[in-house]
Amino acid sequence: MNIGMPEALVITAIASTIVIVVFPAGRICRRLGFPTWLGILAVLPIVNVLLLWYVAMAPWPSLTQAKP
Repeated sequence: MNIGMPEALVITAIASTIVIVVFPAGRICRRLGFPTWLGILAVLPIVNVLLLWYVAMAPWPSLTQAKP
């Protein structure tokens, strides 16, 4: 299989997006007590804003579990 320059650029762009956007968003969600897979939603154009609203307005499971 021969991979040309356009294909290599697409693969690089996808890998960069995962490293720059999805990985940090998943870690933030995990630290707040939400499922890590929600970080994938950060790359979808309108869904990312809804994700931010959901995380900002929902009660954070990590805080509600820490209360005595």
